[in-house]
Amino acid sequence: MKVLVLNCGSSSIKYKLLNMADSSTIASGAMEKIGLKGSFLQHQNKGQEKIKLEGEVLDHQVGIEYIIGVMTDPDIGCIKTLEEIDAVGHRVVHGGEEFKGSVIINDAVIAKMEECIDLAPLHNPPNLKGIYAVSALMPTKPQVGVFDTAFHQTMPKWSYMYGIPKSLYDKYKIRRYGFHGTSHSYVSRHACEFLGLDYNTTKVINCHLGNGSSICAIDGGKSVDTSMGFTPVEGLLMGTRAGDLDIGAVTYIMDKENVSPEAANTLFNKHSGLAGMSGVSSDLRDIEEQALNQGNEDAMLALTVFRSRIKKYIGAYIAEMGGCDVLTFTGGIGENSIIEREALCKNMAFLGIELDLEKNNIRAKDTLISSDNSRIKVCVIPTDEEYMIAEETMKLIK
Repeated sequence: MKVLVLNCGSSSIKYKLLNMADSSTIASGAMEKIGLKGSFLQHQNKGQEKIKLEGEVLDHQVGIEYIIGVMTDPDIGCIKTLEEIDAVGHRVVHGGEEFKGSVIINDAVIAKMEECIDLAPLHNPPNLKGIYAVSALMPTKPQVGVFDTAFHQTMPKWSYMYGIPKSLYDKYKIRRYGFHGTSHSYVSRHACEFLGLDYNTTKVINCHLGNGSSICAIDGGKSVDTSMGFTPVEGLLMGTRAGDLDIGAVTYIMDKENVSPEAANTLFNKHSGLAGMSGVSSDLRDIEEQALNQGNEDAMLALTVFRSRIKKYIGAYIAEMGGCDVLTFTGGIGENSIIEREALCKNMAFLGIELDLEKNNIRAKDTLISSDNSRIKVCVIPTDEEYMIAEETMKLIK
């Protein structure tokens, strides 16, 4: 069975075609700058060099047509015809309380997804555009929606409710939803398989660290708490997102700067975080260079806050779950930053976390990096959200 996985952003389409018979990637790529000048596609077939193709792409339907055209091209393609694709799996950011798991997409599901647009106005519309495009181009192919929020629907009420009047929850469903669920699910399960542990009885804390970052406490295969909330801006300090912030500070800034709700949303989502604190960049590698090698005090402060927030959540989740068996690092930073993993595990032996510095000297590879004395096993586990989406798709359509 061949499954095409689509992750549609506002101006991009990331994709991967997988052969589920042997869990291999047939091809992958990304269409960038949809609806903008300079649109281009980067495509790579298994075992071949990446190619770049440029051309005007006005919308997501044209983009998906372009991608399919490349995949079926007799010279540079990876399949002979469209009929080789058995199903399409979509990453959908927000499923609200409606979707507690992955679903086969039909008209009723689409209608419910459209109702969730208010909860994720930046993410859900392009996700839906991908679904509309596939429905038009491949009307007979089954489609599956896999929701970032679904994994966290196991959180207990005391974990996801905010301290606001319950009438606001009843009316608008304002609560903590959590995100990166597909990654947290995949990494925690795969870590247990890698370590030979029973997923259903293991307590895992997964650190998904990248430009967007979140931490999840997983007890017996179920999410019991996570750092992101109603939106992905809550929680850790991120590339451009503020993370945890006093509501009083938000209203104070809005009043003093005469900032509208829309402008405030942009300020705390796109101009805060590491970029806003350091004045350098949203890229942690640039922050590390300025902080550790150039003596930039603002960059050093941003880096320290980034690390401190992560350690605070790890400690909180150990307390919340009454212990921890496995601590995992994933995402662009978690998988590749030797420096940050070392810093995050430093002085954590009292909690049972001890790193082996030699084992930690790796990037993006399933690896146990804790010392033999560490009570908590610490691992690097590269995430594979596309495979998880393809697996969910295959399960449902079978």
